[in-house]
Amino acid sequence: MNDVYEQLRERLDNFSTGFPMTKNGSEMKVLKRLFSPNDAQMFLNLSPILETPGAIASRLKRNEKEIAGQLEDMAQKGLLFRLRKTDSVKYSAVPFIIGILEYQLNRIDKNFVQDVEEYFQSGFLQTIKATETPLMRTVPINESLDEDSSITPFDDIMKTIDEQKTVSVMECICRKSQRMIDQGCNKPMEACFQFGSQADYFVQNGIGRYVTPEQAKAMVKKILSEAPLVIQMANTQKGGGFCMCCGDCCGMLRSLKMQPNPAEMAKSNYQAVINSDECNGCEICIDCCQMEAISVRDGVAVIDYNRCIGCGNCVMACPIPEALHLEKKQAERMYTPPENFAKTYMEIARERGKL
Repeated sequence: MNDVYEQLRERLDNFSTGFPMTKNGSEMKVLKRLFSPNDAQMFLNLSPILETPGAIASRLKRNEKEIAGQLEDMAQKGLLFRLRKTDSVKYSAVPFIIGILEYQLNRIDKNFVQDVEEYFQSGFLQTIKATETPLMRTVPINESLDEDSSITPFDDIMKTIDEQKTVSVMECICRKSQRMIDQGCNKPMEACFQFGSQADYFVQNGIGRYVTPEQAKAMVKKILSEAPLVIQMANTQKGGGFCMCCGDCCGMLRSLKMQPNPAEMAKSNYQAVINSDECNGCEICIDCCQMEAISVRDGVAVIDYNRCIGCGNCVMACPIPEALHLEKKQAERMYTPPENFAKTYMEIARERGKL
């Protein structure tokens, strides 16, 4: 039995952010809570490319009806991805993050969360942002930009939402998990948005609900008016979805804070700038910064540019209009994300030595 779980761990480790081995073996506790031995074996036989149950059954030389039943059961448990169309259904293997973990939103309990947290602290958090190509990237709050700063299309969250035909929203699994172990914050829960086929999957599994682009934009504005949250978008020009994250709960931001240069790893194209002549040192910006990038010296706020990820929260919170603004980085420091998520995954796999 242990062999199939070790094979499963190795398989998951080949996806995007991976699933590394730890000294205390905490990763095995997580896998055994999620997968039965039969489900683990099935996952090993799946491709990251979508396939019909018939194609999978033919490849495995097994009964199609039996395979279809197991695949659908696994999909409902969030152990793989399902794409339903009018005349067909297809399944594929997915990473642990982003994928299996998020699919557990309605299935988590305190014991599971504690096991995941132990695994995160034992080493997984350090791997999430340890590649040059990130899985998620920080985009600015539109209203925080200087009037003279044009926003790059793939950094414009409102434009990205407008371009979507299908949008769903769900609770933040990071925030929900941390609250279960009494380590969470009180920031808004329903703050993660998905597009396209991912949006459909979350709704079909009872994890999320559909919203229109206009409703999604209104929700983003309302959430940002209630709490300082970092908008993290899928690292692709096409915009696969985004979350509104906090430094207390979010696995991505917690991992980012562990890196020696969070600003570089976040791949943000913007940074906060302080007008020292206007700043009165009120420290409001310190309280809202999710990356601990701001301090006050001699009565004036100072930004650590190794830590500033250009989210814009400090600008939105500052009571003095001229004291803080976001501006574009110099041309040679601008980042263009991969064209689509498949290329993002390929780049991450290459950097991790998996290709």
